Amino acid sequence: MNKPAMQVLESSSLTNPGRKRSNNEDCFLSLPEHGLWMVADGMGGHEAGEVASAIVRETFDKSPGKALPGLIQEAHRAVLKAAEQGVGAQGMGSTVVAIRHRRDHYDVAWVGDSRAYAYSRGGELEQLTTDHSYVQMLLESGAIEPADAENHPDKNIITQCLGSQELDEVRVDTVTRPWHQGQWLLLCSDGLTDELSGRDIEHILRQCRTPAEATRELVAEALKAGGRDNVTVQVIAAPTQRRALLPALSHWVPVFTHSRRLDGVIYATALFALVALLYWIFR
Repeated sequence: MNKPAMQVLESSSLTNPGRKRSNNEDCFLSLPEHGLWMVADGMGGHEAGEVASAIVRETFDKSPGKALPGLIQEAHRAVLKAAEQGVGAQGMGSTVVAIRHRRDHYDVAWVGDSRAYAYSRGGELEQLTTDHSYVQMLLESGAIEPADAENHPDKNIITQCLGSQELDEVRVDTVTRPWHQGQWLLLCSDGLTDELSGRDIEHILRQCRTPAEATRELVAEALKAGGRDNVTVQVIAAPTQRRALLPALSHWVPVFTHSRRLDGVIYATALFALVALLYWIFR
């Protein structure tokens, strides 16, 4: 039996080089038909960082059906191989964060400090990812408090990235969560989170009606706040709830047997008989 087609989700993606840089080392991939979205933030300077992030995007684009951890490891090897062959530059690298839509739930996978958030419409913003960064290590060790992390001078030092020459494999972190009705997912590079706090982002999302409006407003506000880095944002809306009529009505059918179908027939017959009796009495 053929499975029903997976719902294509509404989404929007936007990238901007920012106000201080002439080149854009960020890039994104949006493949709603494959249920796949990805943000990569390159590093290594002009004609290196953008090469690394582009290699990540191309790796995902070639095999959109593969599991996210495997795709990320493949992208890591591709960046290393390119540097060895003189494409880009030695030492170039890239972060990555990606989402895979899987009917009633979604997978998130990441390396580095690009982030994924979940936002419940009218509710709160939840960070789904944990940065692979020096500041995060300090937080986890108790050396600093969360309030100190926001403006820490070393907040942009990451502990691993795709293309790290000392790593045969990177550590890919993953989470899997169920979709909630009306939920939005946000993927972004640190060009957004360096300029806007979680509270700022939540406030902006609360004012927006569509993913397209949300991406525009988030990027615009990051630029207004300074735009010191490249900014990339993707917003993905949860699948809409489509409940079939019969399954919805079956909730009201009393249990007579161990067969829901037979219970439905019995209940429908009884209702029909009642309606017929009332009609005969009051006609």
